[in-house]
Amino acid sequence: MEGVVVTYDGTGIEMPEADAAVSIDVLAEDGTEHGFTLIVTSDGEVSYDLSEANTESPTAGEDRADVVSPWLTVGDLTEESDSPVSEPPAPDGLEVAEVDAASSPGECQDGAYSTLDRKEYGIYNWYLGDGACPAGMTRSQALEYFEGSIGRITAGTNNCGLTDQVPAKSHYAGTTTYEADVSAKGTCTARDGKSTWDAGDLAAGAVASTCAWTWPNPVGKNDLREADVRFNIADFDFTRNPTSTCNGRYHDVLNTSTHEAGHVFGLGHVGSGHLNLTMYTKADRCEVKKRTLGKGDVMGLRSIY
Repeated sequence: MEGVVVTYDGTGIEMPEADAAVSIDVLAEDGTEHGFTLIVTSDGEVSYDLSEANTESPTAGEDRADVVSPWLTVGDLTEESDSPVSEPPAPDGLEVAEVDAASSPGECQDGAYSTLDRKEYGIYNWYLGDGACPAGMTRSQALEYFEGSIGRITAGTNNCGLTDQVPAKSHYAGTTTYEADVSAKGTCTARDGKSTWDAGDLAAGAVASTCAWTWPNPVGKNDLREADVRFNIADFDFTRNPTSTCNGRYHDVLNTSTHEAGHVFGLGHVGSGHLNLTMYTKADRCEVKKRTLGKGDVMGLRSIY
């Protein structure tokens, strides 16, 4: 089934080789969940996991199953978008975002997290694409910011006094002419063997996307083999330093890239009521809260590593 693309809820995945799984995780500006995992067993059986698209907000942490049961087959997937789970109505006079802000605990009090069936057991070797960079950065600037965001995940960087107990590792392997294997339609295409970070076009509403390819591990979470990250510079503007002049115009590069690096190393989204965490599902313009991890983000990484 080489070249076959399976779509769900505005995202897509090109069918991988046997004995592999592919996941797409999308950071959307409106906070809706988009993404899923496509699994192909060693004997060619195809199944899928919609956890990325239908995660309810955990309150004390949640690990995704290490082995996805193929209860549903690819034939059950639809080509059309399913309606997202609706937020509860806001009280009179308040916007949903205001209610969410009022109900969210502080970053150092919120222990919520969600983990994916994904773990880097060795060293995450990644490359910088040779195309455009967000915020008009040079490649050296992009390297500084991307490497910094990955380092914030592997070091568990936080303002809560939580020590680094995460042994995850990464290594910058250089620039490449390869591109992130994510299409302008929001599809994970065939992997090229290099974990590439770059910028380009994505599906409407997607600020950034991560595509990850894993191999099954019978005794734990799936083994990460490649993870590509792309920023959507076709539809959104980015900045390295959102100041008072940001005025709702730009997305912060480090804020976004730290969130995406969380996906690379196995963290999933947390939803409504957890907006002070790095892995909160909504991308707000000018925000910088995702730059440093909250308690739940750190607890999630500790649960994986």
